[in-house]
Amino acid sequence: MDKKLKNLRQSMKQTVFKEMSFSEKKKSAVKREIKQENVFLSILQLLIEEKTGVELLERLKARNIMKFDESEGFLYTTLHQLVQKGYLTYRWDEHTLKFYKLNNKGRKCLKKLESNQKSKTAVLKEILGGHLS
Repeated sequence: MDKKLKNLRQSMKQTVFKEMSFSEKKKSAVKREIKQENVFLSILQLLIEEKTGVELLERLKARNIMKFDESEGFLYTTLHQLVQKGYLTYRWDEHTLKFYKLNNKGRKCLKKLESNQKSKTAVLKEILGGHLS
């Protein structure tokens, strides 16, 4: 089987990918988009159960997502945006802690992301209003 895959790879290099080239800028953009998809997917997965922003940040770090290390404010901006778009609900407790959780719309979106009914990028553009960076 390995030989067949090697032959296929070689054939594709000679035909399909022969005239394709990717600049470093394009490679960086693709990597950034993949990371962004993983971050939002992780946030949605983690918020199936109610969590504070601090708990969410700890869980993201446990998943080796360090995007928010230098700027925790970005996480809270993202959470606020997801609330505004109707994907999350929140509540305050008596100790002034804010808890976030997926609502029905958020769960449906998570299912789309996980099942790949749409491309992940299309779902994320829907969530973020076309502001993927």
